[in-house]
Amino acid sequence: MAERIQQRLEDRVPELEQLERVGLFTRKEIRAVLRKASALEYKIQRRALRKEDFINYIQYEINLLELIKKRRARTGYSFKKEEIEHSILHRVHSVFNRATGKWKDDVQLWLSHVAFCKQWNAKHQLSKVFSTMLAIHSNKPALWIMAAKWEMETRLSSESARHLFLRALRFHPECPKLYQEYFRMELMHAEKQRKEKQEFEQAKMDLGEFNYSEEILNGEMARIVYREASQKIKGVEFQLAVLSIAKLFDFTQDLQKEILESLQARYADDPLTWDYMARRELELGSLQPSEYLTKQKKVSEMAQREERCCAVFDEAVRAVPTENMWKCYITFCLERYNRKTNSKDLKQKRLERTLSVFSKAHESSLLSEALYKQWLQLLLDSSLSEKAVEVAEAATRCFSQSVETWQMRLRVLIQLKRDDVTQCFEEAIKHVKSKGTLPLWTLWVEWSEGTNSKEDTEALYQRSLHATTPAESVTMKEMYLDWTYRNCGYKKVKRLFTSLCENRPFSLDFFRKMIQIEKEQESCKMLYLREYYERALREFGSTNTDLWLDYIKEELSHPQGKPENCGSIHWRAMKMLQGDLVEDFVSKYTLLQTGHL
Repeated sequence: MAERIQQRLEDRVPELEQLERVGLFTRKEIRAVLRKASALEYKIQRRALRKEDFINYIQYEINLLELIKKRRARTGYSFKKEEIEHSILHRVHSVFNRATGKWKDDVQLWLSHVAFCKQWNAKHQLSKVFSTMLAIHSNKPALWIMAAKWEMETRLSSESARHLFLRALRFHPECPKLYQEYFRMELMHAEKQRKEKQEFEQAKMDLGEFNYSEEILNGEMARIVYREASQKIKGVEFQLAVLSIAKLFDFTQDLQKEILESLQARYADDPLTWDYMARRELELGSLQPSEYLTKQKKVSEMAQREERCCAVFDEAVRAVPTENMWKCYITFCLERYNRKTNSKDLKQKRLERTLSVFSKAHESSLLSEALYKQWLQLLLDSSLSEKAVEVAEAATRCFSQSVETWQMRLRVLIQLKRDDVTQCFEEAIKHVKSKGTLPLWTLWVEWSEGTNSKEDTEALYQRSLHATTPAESVTMKEMYLDWTYRNCGYKKVKRLFTSLCENRPFSLDFFRKMIQIEKEQESCKMLYLREYYERALREFGSTNTDLWLDYIKEELSHPQGKPENCGSIHWRAMKMLQGDLVEDFVSKYTLLQTGHL
């Protein structure tokens, strides 16, 4: 191994001598490079190879290349690149090849090699990398697309890109993304040929026997790709994706027409088809250029376009009366309403149209829960509070088991300060199953705290403890404890804590809250703190190291504390804590003893 490493270091000597001779590096820097290179070489030549060592080696060589590049820019010296940079590049490629040969499944390593080749314009080497990578990772369509794009856009080789796409489709005959990018490539090729032909014609050059094929110039290859894909890939999403690509090229009107006809014939009942057809009306503007239109005419024309869109949507909801179809219609209306405009009339018209569509969807019983929420928000933003109350009530009738819908209705009533809030809470608790009602109870007690008397709020807290599931009651206990301390004082909260401790489960925050309350008292008693810590440790002593450490800190720092108890607390912690927590506790306890915690 040593002989091989020595040979590799000697291979570096010519480039390092050149670096010193031309003044890019000093003798001292050359020695430092050799020392570092020697260390890196030993790591990648040993028997037990590690990927990180190869990555570090490559990164060092790349940093060296970047440094040479900066030194050249600073000194203005641009010669001897063949002897210096090319030698380093060759070495980096060699190390990359070893690494990717050893860890073939690491796609990120392959992509790093690809990125390096692109950065240093190593086209020949990159072609080899893509070839090897695709032979190993032929199951990844994204890599085929990357290779084909590079062939098309960098090497300007449409034939190579086409060959790669055809090979990829043998492995992935039903991959929509592959067909989309192949379709795009054929259109780019046609556009490139059209531009070439136009330039030749403008230059009046004689092309001899060479002729451009009219079929290729008109995108016939892309049409073939589309037809082949349409037979294998079902779904309106693919058709719309291909259509959006075709619209980027100005010579594809016939192709767009074919795709559109296929879309309407095969997916007439799909909401996305209708959504596209309706939105298409926005693009069909007037024949007169927009710069010659006054502001009033622009507003008028936009209103007409939106009316045409809505006419198509109206036809759509009659033809395809589904929840998704109404969702598309409402989404369009909300998008138009949220667009900025200086015209108050247009804004008002958009609002009226949106509210009308919401109402029609509701009457058809095809409005989803999420859309009810959007409808309510729109009504509240528009100061239509009475209508908002009606809609909220209708939503809870449709989704009576949904906690979110009841929350939505209750927040509307609370925001509007209605008298029937309590009645609505009662109704919500009755309809919703006990599991999952925690958000309703927290909302109810928070509202009661600011509205009702202390007695009513306390009765509500007591009721919530019995009504919620044991796991959810934990949160209610924390809230109850906090509210009692804020409103009824220390003595009452102490009695409440003792009472709540009779029924499990508890949370750690429940005990920490009581400990904090005790600490806030003028005559904070260590006796009570010990009691709270001991209760907490009975529940969480086996899973929480910080609780033990806080207990020890309290004994050390409290005026009434007993430092001699720390030893027994430490011994109990070592017995109770589970698994790796013991080691964690020991390290933290050591830091505490040395004053670093």
